[in-house]
Amino acid sequence: MRIDKLLWFLRLAKTRPLAQALAEEGHIRLNGRRVDRAHQKIAVGDVLTVPIAAGVRVIEVLSIPVRRGPAGEAQGCYRVLDGRPVDPIAAAHSNGA
Repeated sequence: MRIDKLLWFLRLAKTRPLAQALAEEGHIRLNGRRVDRAHQKIAVGDVLTVPIAAGVRVIEVLSIPVRRGPAGEAQGCYRVLDGRPVDPIAAAHSNGA
């Protein structure tokens, strides 16, 4: 699947043209290498570094979605690797705070 379509399906970009622009401007990394083509192919197991409004998101692709579905469905297709806690309250308790 193309990287622009994947970003749109995973709801990391609001529109496909925005996903295309993000890829073509070189803001995305695929397995550590800079992407400069919107038609770059993505496979299961690839690691993407994507700038989003809240910062930079590092994800591993677990499965290729077949459509742009609800957010829950999209989130099931990738795993976040950037170390952000899912539940900030639980993270504070595990750190001894």
